[in-house]
Amino acid sequence: MTALAPAAPRAGGGSRPLAGTGTLLRLALRRDRVLLPVWVLVLGTVVVSGAGSIDALYGTRAQRAEIAVSMTANSSLRSLYGPVFGDSTGALVAWRFGVFAAVLAAVMSLVVVVRHTREEEETGRQELLSAAMVGRRAPLTAALLAALTGNAALALAVTAGLAGRGAGSALALGLAVGLTGMVFATTAAIAAQLTESARLAKGLTAAVLGAAFVLRAAGDAGRDDGGSPLTWLSPVGWAENVRAFAGDRWWVLLLPAAAVLVQGLAAYELTGRRDVGMSFLPARPGPAEGRLATAGGLAWRLQRGSLTGWTLGFLVAGLVFGGMVEGAADLVGDNERAREVFERMGGAQALTDAFLGALLGLFGMIASLYAVGSVLRLHGEETSQRAEPVLANAVGRLRWAAGHLVIAFAGSALLLLAAGLGMYLSYGRDPGAVLGAAAVQLPAVWFLGALAVLLHGAAPRAAVAAWGVAGLSVAISWVGPALDLPQAVLDLSPFGHLPKLPGADMAWQPVLVLLAGTALLVAAGLAGLRRRDLVTA
Repeated sequence: MTALAPAAPRAGGGSRPLAGTGTLLRLALRRDRVLLPVWVLVLGTVVVSGAGSIDALYGTRAQRAEIAVSMTANSSLRSLYGPVFGDSTGALVAWRFGVFAAVLAAVMSLVVVVRHTREEEETGRQELLSAAMVGRRAPLTAALLAALTGNAALALAVTAGLAGRGAGSALALGLAVGLTGMVFATTAAIAAQLTESARLAKGLTAAVLGAAFVLRAAGDAGRDDGGSPLTWLSPVGWAENVRAFAGDRWWVLLLPAAAVLVQGLAAYELTGRRDVGMSFLPARPGPAEGRLATAGGLAWRLQRGSLTGWTLGFLVAGLVFGGMVEGAADLVGDNERAREVFERMGGAQALTDAFLGALLGLFGMIASLYAVGSVLRLHGEETSQRAEPVLANAVGRLRWAAGHLVIAFAGSALLLLAAGLGMYLSYGRDPGAVLGAAAVQLPAVWFLGALAVLLHGAAPRAAVAAWGVAGLSVAISWVGPALDLPQAVLDLSPFGHLPKLPGADMAWQPVLVLLAGTALLVAAGLAGLRRRDLVTA
């Protein structure tokens, strides 16, 4: 239902719209005491450690200048990372990690804001809190302040970690990343007023973020100076055009600051014009004749939109990455250190095969995040109390869970198939080798999804830890080769045990071990689900 008229003042808040903000902020930070530090630590470490990796790969100014020219000349790489604006180590760090750090800061921010606004209303907790001395705009203020805390900590970590390479430029990069996060925090605040569910609010904000990334990518693909109008239409493009360590355009930071102010004011206006639990966009009625006769049909209805979006994203990314494979040798050149990194990620075979294997490994890591999120949809259905009405009918717990698990595991296979197909279409060679290298990532993806099943079934209150396990595995496999971590550390990730296809011989033993482990973890998780009580909060 839509509620456009201003609601009557609540007894608790009265004429003090920000009453209780401090208490709600402390509550939000307590609930996020693991989430925010992990995000900040991982993102900050990736950005700061990138400087050491670049120094190891390109130790001389001539090498850095050469890589800067070659990267900027490649339109596919420009669309992915943006143009290189300088040949210092700091400039290469800003080029390689700045855009992705800004995007991930935006993801962190939208999760935090939606969690403490629309999700609180959806579960009914906000209505209980509002009965006390809590002002109308206090929950939104506390959520934005929690996001600000995370983004400020991330900006400080980046600044402190790179200050030795130029304190002013390090601060510019840190502010560019943090302000981008706050732009999408306020976007999420608006989405939380417009939609009726936390899932829709996250999806809408993520769609805006995706559109911003695509705009920047399209603009940078067409121009090598960051000056495309499409790039300037994107908040992600603003972060790029700060040009940290390459001139430091401080005035560009006024754009995200203005966006935060305008969107924040809009969110405050909207939250004052609706009732708790209501939304400005009414829910669409379902079909006149229901087609959700099975638990699997319900799971498909709930997750089809997400799976469709992920699949299209993997297909497009595969098309983009596939165009880079042929030029892998030119990108690496005579740099033996860069060659070693690709060989550790993709295998010690021909450089083109190693580069292709490394890219498909990256797709596998991202697909594991989809698998974990899809499995944990079960946890969300429980905690929001939507599972109880389903299980009250002639639907057993295993049938209910199986519907979501089929989508999680089959969906991750579909994602890798889409990525492999996209890479083949743009690379244009040996479809069997490309699709096989994509398929070999599945055992590791499914193993991480199975860990999420185990946690949800046996220890539901710790189910969110599945994100931490998946994130750690991705970080080890992604950053580990560049940091020259010992093989024992790389083996902590299931991706470290996969055969390095294409080019290398197929090794069945680690694949079968991971598949057997997946089956055991899923079985243990489902056994735990059958025996325990449902989680209601």
